[in-house]
Amino acid sequence: MPGETAPPAGRAAKLGILAGGGELPRRLIAAARAQGRQVFLVAFQGQTDPQTAEAAPCMWAHLGSAGEILDRLRAEGVEELVLAGPIRRPSLLSLRLDARAAKFMAQIGRRAFGDDGLLGAVVRALEEEEGFRIVGVHDILQDVLADAGRYGAHAPDSQAEADIRCGVEVVQALGALDVGQAAVVQQGVVLGVEAIEGTDALLRRAGELRRAGPGGVLVKLAKPQQETRIDLPTVGLVTVEGARTAGLRGIAVQAGRSLVVDRARTVAACDAAGLFLLGIEL
Repeated sequence: MPGETAPPAGRAAKLGILAGGGELPRRLIAAARAQGRQVFLVAFQGQTDPQTAEAAPCMWAHLGSAGEILDRLRAEGVEELVLAGPIRRPSLLSLRLDARAAKFMAQIGRRAFGDDGLLGAVVRALEEEEGFRIVGVHDILQDVLADAGRYGAHAPDSQAEADIRCGVEVVQALGALDVGQAAVVQQGVVLGVEAIEGTDALLRRAGELRRAGPGGVLVKLAKPQQETRIDLPTVGLVTVEGARTAGLRGIAVQAGRSLVVDRARTVAACDAAGLFLLGIEL
């Protein structure tokens, strides 16, 4: 079993970015380069934004091409890996698994049915069997972890606070089952919960189901068993726009276990939309 080796003193480890969608991978590229690190990007067909692939040396691959990806990462001298950006989870039939990926899926069995179980197994395999070191987005983007308290100009009223408490109970139950990380609650009614479709689709659905009166809230929490180096709940400009379009009044995320991407612009967007953004401690 390959062992982990640290880079020589004075040299930053070369970083491999397994890139999902959105702008987070591009921000990681810029931050890593500012730290003097070399970067190599793995872009996934149908998942990674084309402009992300143009921002760094890159290979395109299918999600199921584990052997090709691992061989290329080693050939590029990558030592540390970070997983960043949402990945729309495909069906097993559409994954196009190569021999290495098929062996891995057979080994993990039922753990593949939950996102956290699957991702945790991927991390263990990359570290324990393949010899890479996995780092979190927040290890590179130092200001991205959510702080406790109110972010911008707007604050929740008593109804919104009650909806947040309801949302916390719902999302904690979802997380215990390894289902999702978010829910939308309006006036005590759960308009929707997140599953495989992701937060953006949840917000679109909640907008279609919204009731008359004060708008609802989006609550995002890490799962109890969350591997904190990957797949932490994330909010950013796209989330804010989705919440505004859905008629929500605010967003609550778990302090210390969620990511607020591009904080200054995200808070400014919340202020402009009349939304509160709150970091809550559990």
